[in-house]
Amino acid sequence: MPNYQTLTTELLRRDTFRMDCLKAARQLQLRDYYVAAGFLRNAIWDHLHNVPTSTPLDDLDLVYFDDSDLSMEPEQQLSMRLNQLQPDVPWQVRNQARMHLMHGHAPYQNTAEAISLWIEIQTCVGVRLEQDDSFSFCAAYGLEQNWSLDVQLNPQNPKAELFAKRIQQKDWLKLWPKLRLPG
Repeated sequence: MPNYQTLTTELLRRDTFRMDCLKAARQLQLRDYYVAAGFLRNAIWDHLHNVPTSTPLDDLDLVYFDDSDLSMEPEQQLSMRLNQLQPDVPWQVRNQARMHLMHGHAPYQNTAEAISLWIEIQTCVGVRLEQDDSFSFCAAYGLEQNWSLDVQLNPQNPKAELFAKRIQQKDWLKLWPKLRLPG
């Protein structure tokens, strides 16, 4: 069985754009954060579809957890700093300590718990670059789910209508025709 963490690490190390984004995120010196969702998912799917140029990201999700300040101001400050470091990146910074309110969930305990409740299993992934240049992955359902090309509704957040809407709006089947949907 392949080591999906090793495969994903190799994929990231070869991707100059993603490494630059991870280095910028690391400069924020946040405690509990990940660059998440499409950042990692799309890189894997592009690789599996032999896409020569990375599929552009609508946004680049940096998610963190800080329950000491639930206002939007720190998010805006972090976004401005990231835009100074990487101005051509569509950063979207969200404090997961307040996002449970938007989704009607109980308060999250940390960033990993928040990520584990996103709509698609394949979106429930994140990565950060540590000070020693190693990677820390967050993948509640395992990285192998992204490498499988199956797209699945998160059983912990089973919003089938939203799941179908997201797949359609994001044009995933046009971008990555090898993806397999349930049913």
